[in-house]
Amino acid sequence: MTPEAHPPPASAASGPGGPDDGRTPDLLLAEPDEELAAQALARFEGARIRTLVCHDGAEALLQIGARRPRAVLLGAPLPVVDAARVTELIARLHSVPVLVGAGAEGAAEATAAVAAGAIAFVARPYRIEEITPLLRAGWNQGDGSAAPLKVGDIELDPAGFHVYVRGRSLQLPVREFLLLRYFMERPNKVITRAELTQALWGTQAPESNTLTVHVRRVRHKLKDEGDSCCTIDAIRGMGYRLECGSSCANGTGPAPSAAQAPTD
Repeated sequence: MTPEAHPPPASAASGPGGPDDGRTPDLLLAEPDEELAAQALARFEGARIRTLVCHDGAEALLQIGARRPRAVLLGAPLPVVDAARVTELIARLHSVPVLVGAGAEGAAEATAAVAAGAIAFVARPYRIEEITPLLRAGWNQGDGSAAPLKVGDIELDPAGFHVYVRGRSLQLPVREFLLLRYFMERPNKVITRAELTQALWGTQAPESNTLTVHVRRVRHKLKDEGDSCCTIDAIRGMGYRLECGSSCANGTGPAPSAAQAPTD
């Protein structure tokens, strides 16, 4: 089976040609459902993501070796070579971030792929607003920005998707992890809601309370599960700020009291 190399339309390309002109694709999509692959391809191209499509795990491995895409998205269940095995082989042979997409029928395979090293498990059919921020985060791991971050008593490992507060592991879903990372890359800086939603959802207009809910969850996990000194403060009319007191620098200060905790 020959992989489909689809050149993006002129409006989606940074220059002449497409993913089959010898240039490195931004994304290799291994999706067994051809109709679903075509729908996803159109949306990725519209987001200026140069995409190469194939339809099984063996094709994916061949194209990854030949074309060296910047990221890989595997649809599960994936025929010939399953998503978990493809992810395992990629981890051994290539430094490229892998995402895996699945519905209910591919959940077990996708979970195994995450255990093998995939950086995220996303919904299938694919939602571009969910995947684009994850791709950007994965691409950033290759440009030196994957160095561990430490702010106050919080430590975050972008490459391994780990968060620790005073040595205790904190479990965050992917979107909450990316939100915390964004704050930690900009400590003590007010970040507008528009900037956050654009960076994490690829739009400045997600569902009305989506950002508020995610900020609240991260804030509560830092306080209730991590006993962190750091807070995510809501700055009325402006946005949010990750704030760590001076005693937090060495991870020795007390966690904020319930009275101090922001409510929105």
